[in-house]
Amino acid sequence: MSEVSGQKKATVPLEPFEDNELVTAEDVRAYLTKNPEFFTQYPELVERLTIPHGHKGSVSLVELQSEQLRKKVRQLNYKLNQLIGIAKQNEKIYRVYTDLNVQLLHCQSVSDIQLKLEEVLQERLNLSSVVIKNFRGPHAIPELQRRLFAEKRFKNDSFFFGRLSHHERQLLFGDDTAESSALILLGEKKDLGILAVGSHDASHFTPDMDTLLLKQLQQVLNIILPDMPEY
Repeated sequence: MSEVSGQKKATVPLEPFEDNELVTAEDVRAYLTKNPEFFTQYPELVERLTIPHGHKGSVSLVELQSEQLRKKVRQLNYKLNQLIGIAKQNEKIYRVYTDLNVQLLHCQSVSDIQLKLEEVLQERLNLSSVVIKNFRGPHAIPELQRRLFAEKRFKNDSFFFGRLSHHERQLLFGDDTAESSALILLGEKKDLGILAVGSHDASHFTPDMDTLLLKQLQQVLNIILPDMPEY
């Protein structure tokens, strides 16, 4: 025990080493990890220690800690800005779909619905294509192709997100480019048709997408489509 200004100061106990045993860097690391109060009891060492630095030659332990702290703060600020950006984008998308659902309730025909979907999804969300392919009426898609979609894309769910074959893209979107697509099966009995939405971005629609907003759109269309003259 040592005395400073008449007061006794507790020292960090050193673990004994065998005679001629070398202290390794791992031993020092383990000791300091086990005794985090070491530099509190010997504060003069904090300022005296210098640590090699890739750009500054060598810096003190305090400088190194400050630099690491600033780096962590910058990383946290970057992540925070990313989260804020995502939140703003999600809010915009939510408002677009909410407005769209209300406007669809005033449509009088499938053509009106088609125009409204194009106006909102293509112009406000920058999607490349949107189309309703009916299962009924004079412009219904052929039964064989309907079965193809049912077996290949809607076997386990009424939604599909991802990339389509060239034949499927041609059938749904014609010459419009759709590198990735969202397909929604319409009808309480899945018998009204398909709402197909395409994007120029191959990574825009992916299988792990959340379906909350599109499910709400599906529910609105399931309510209003059966009352349209075309049906």
